[in-house]
Amino acid sequence: MKIAMIIVRTLVGLLFLVASISYFALILGFMEMPVMEGPIKTFNEGLAATGYFFILLKLTELTCGFLLVIGRFVPLALVILSPIIVNIFMVHLFLDNTGLPVASFLVLADIFLAYYYRESFAPLFKAK
Repeated sequence: MKIAMIIVRTLVGLLFLVASISYFALILGFMEMPVMEGPIKTFNEGLAATGYFFILLKLTELTCGFLLVIGRFVPLALVILSPIIVNIFMVHLFLDNTGLPVASFLVLADIFLAYYYRESFAPLFKAK
């Protein structure tokens, strides 16, 4: 089970690293923005209009992805990434089905990793 955890943890970390690095490559002009249409375009334009959201999101993904790849502070990275993963899944479920397989993998991987590190999360569920 430990080998599976290392593989899944590294894959999730690499996914977030690649996604965040590619976003910064877009900002710096090294890549071209993909064409989006329909509700996903409206959604992304709304988030981009805040001026801060995508930068904060991608810096968070970069940091947590790095932590997952190196295997340090994994429970903390999972706690921070879990709401991001849920949002990724919901966006692909309701707005753009093309990324649904990857989003589903992220949800299942997050559940698997949370189960593996369940002892770290146990104190969160204790009532005072």
